[in-house]
Amino acid sequence: MEHTIKSSKKTEKGNIFYTVAMRGVVAFPKMVMHFDIARDKSVASVEKALKENGKLFLVAQHETDVEDPKESDIYKTGVVAEIRQVLKLPDNVLKVLVEGIYKADLVRLIDDGETLSAEVKRSAMYSRAKYDEIECQAIMRATKDVFERFAAFTVPRMPKELINSVMMAESPIKLIEAIAFNCSLNYQDKQKVLEEPNVINKLSILFAGLSAETEVMELESFITEQTKNSVDKTQKEYFLREQLRVIQEQLGEDEENEAFKYTSDIMALKIDEKSRDKLLKEADRLMKLPAASQEAFVIKNYLDTVLDLPWGKFTKTKMSVEKAEAILDKDHYGMKKVKERIVEFLAVHMLNPEIKGQIICLAGPPGIGKTSIAKSVAKAMGRKYVRVSLGGVRDEADIRGHRKTYIGAMPGRIITALQQAGTANPLILFDEIDKLCSDMKGDPSSAMLEVLDSEQNAEFRDHFLEVPFDLSKAVFITTANDVGSIPAPLLDRMELIELPSYTAEEKFHIAKDHLVPKQLKEHGMKGTQLKISDDALNDIILYYTKEAGVRSLERVIASICRKGAKKIASGEVKRVAVKAKDLQNWLGIRKYISDFNSKKDQVGVVNGLAWTSVGGTLLPIEVVHLDGSGKTEVTGSLGDVMKESSKIAVSYVRSVADKYGIDKEFYKKRDIHIHAPEGAVPKDGPSAGVTMTTALVSALSGRKVRSDVAMTGEITLHGNVLPIGGLREKTMAAYKAGIKTVIIPAANKPDLEEVDDVVKNAIEFVLAENLTEVLDTALLV
Repeated sequence: MEHTIKSSKKTEKGNIFYTVAMRGVVAFPKMVMHFDIARDKSVASVEKALKENGKLFLVAQHETDVEDPKESDIYKTGVVAEIRQVLKLPDNVLKVLVEGIYKADLVRLIDDGETLSAEVKRSAMYSRAKYDEIECQAIMRATKDVFERFAAFTVPRMPKELINSVMMAESPIKLIEAIAFNCSLNYQDKQKVLEEPNVINKLSILFAGLSAETEVMELESFITEQTKNSVDKTQKEYFLREQLRVIQEQLGEDEENEAFKYTSDIMALKIDEKSRDKLLKEADRLMKLPAASQEAFVIKNYLDTVLDLPWGKFTKTKMSVEKAEAILDKDHYGMKKVKERIVEFLAVHMLNPEIKGQIICLAGPPGIGKTSIAKSVAKAMGRKYVRVSLGGVRDEADIRGHRKTYIGAMPGRIITALQQAGTANPLILFDEIDKLCSDMKGDPSSAMLEVLDSEQNAEFRDHFLEVPFDLSKAVFITTANDVGSIPAPLLDRMELIELPSYTAEEKFHIAKDHLVPKQLKEHGMKGTQLKISDDALNDIILYYTKEAGVRSLERVIASICRKGAKKIASGEVKRVAVKAKDLQNWLGIRKYISDFNSKKDQVGVVNGLAWTSVGGTLLPIEVVHLDGSGKTEVTGSLGDVMKESSKIAVSYVRSVADKYGIDKEFYKKRDIHIHAPEGAVPKDGPSAGVTMTTALVSALSGRKVRSDVAMTGEITLHGNVLPIGGLREKTMAAYKAGIKTVIIPAANKPDLEEVDDVVKNAIEFVLAENLTEVLDTALLV
């Protein structure tokens, strides 16, 4: 969690920081520590400090049982610390990781009712006054000796590195910091160490505190040893439990009951025996650990997470084909083929709810409704919907989780999604699965293989859980923009449904039926207050947006609504009507122009058709021939495939030169120049082959080409016309441009079923098997 650090508020006497009053804890400069806070003022202070400057003033209370401390309840010296990490725990508890920066004295405490703030003045941790070196060495040795005795009672818990750092410390400051930072001394003694500027006096306070703590532990050890020798095993267990109970009552804790509650909750879970035994062992360990230990917190967090999962909880699904079709039709316009496949998917689930392995990948350009389709499917199935965004995920632990032993460990996104859903059979949408990244931390796409494999996900193991969870009852849908970037093994586990870009006709209906009402509602207007005419919507689609989906279209409509709302709110008008002729006043000059196409019958100019990621477009091809030596020049940012198509076209024209009255020696005497307008736009693909050939024949024979004809198709050297893709988008472009006849490959006849009815009614389609049929249709006598 990263935060930008701003400068704190300054006053004449010092700086003002948000403040946390610490109970039984003392912070020091350069000390990294973590603590839990639950009081409302403390939580609010931390959250506001994060937003403003990332710094807190930490000061201890005199008495730990004061719930709402005033200035008289806290010490006058504390530490300004920088927040390093904040974790949100259940019940509005925050675990805060901080690093002390400098010691500061309290000038005044500010309580605004919501947070605590303090005006503080920086002070030195150590005074610069010289001290007697011999006296310092003596007190250091005495302190090390008593620390050695102290450490003997805490050997398993105290790291050897800490013991070595204390015993090997050569400077008094290092010795003070090693003991004060890491030893569990009385907080009042630690406060004295913080307040005292003199190095010798600090060491003396630590020596006295260690000595007192050591004496208590020696006495405690003696009593324990005596008790051990005088009671048998049963009495010993009873004594210890009674002792623990009394201590917990004095501290206001009830850890044993909490551990027993965990045990009873685990017994009630619908899980296998092996997993149950694992969880019971963790609960047993918790019972034996001190309540305030870090390990106890880790186990509690682990058990809370496991118990929060929907083990054996399922949503009852009610499906019907009619309901599914109605929901899809209501939420999405067009996309007939996609809807049919989704309804088939739902029908299979209705007949066989236990079916596995049906994982759909919705692929297509941005803004065409992939995510909203997944929501509609969840609604139609009656399942909870959860979205997991995978864009930019580069760490395998994001999918599988972190080992629970790490500080701040948490389960992966899959388990988190199930927690959010509260059921073991939700519909989980993996959004932008093609944006998964891999680096030195692992390959998350490999982790997804287990999730999306119906043979493996029945026992999905998250690193944090360490017990298997059954994902086989969940329904998975993924979305992607570029299928080519999905690893082959992952793509193999999914059934691909490609969503084409919207045609202008579909965009018009989506805008009229969905986007305009939605934006009017969001802008607080009724349909009677602002009306956008059909002509205006069509012009917005043609001249102010150029995209596969409808996001930009929605933004443009929102812009009109804002301007309309301003006029209505200012009292300038009561109703607004937006017509096509008014659009320049509303949106400025047109951003895009109509497709360039030949408006009259010409020699050497042919209307081709092309597919782009934002829909179909007209692609005119121009050819001229000049006196020269037989060179062929190709321009217009054409790719390698289109350049090869031009060579095929020249070779074919040479083979049929006699038939069309073309000079057989043209390839020696004439230079040929082939150009595709809008030279800044890269173009490639084989479907312009018939267009180039027709333009060449027209230019060399002098015969004009019909301006109301457009064509698309790949060619071979022998003049055959091969099928192409994107027919639906290409024919819509021809329809918008007013083309009357479209020549397509005969092999594309089945694809005409996908072409909009309005296009089929307005255009005559010529199915060509060879170039002779193309030329006979396009060329004028």
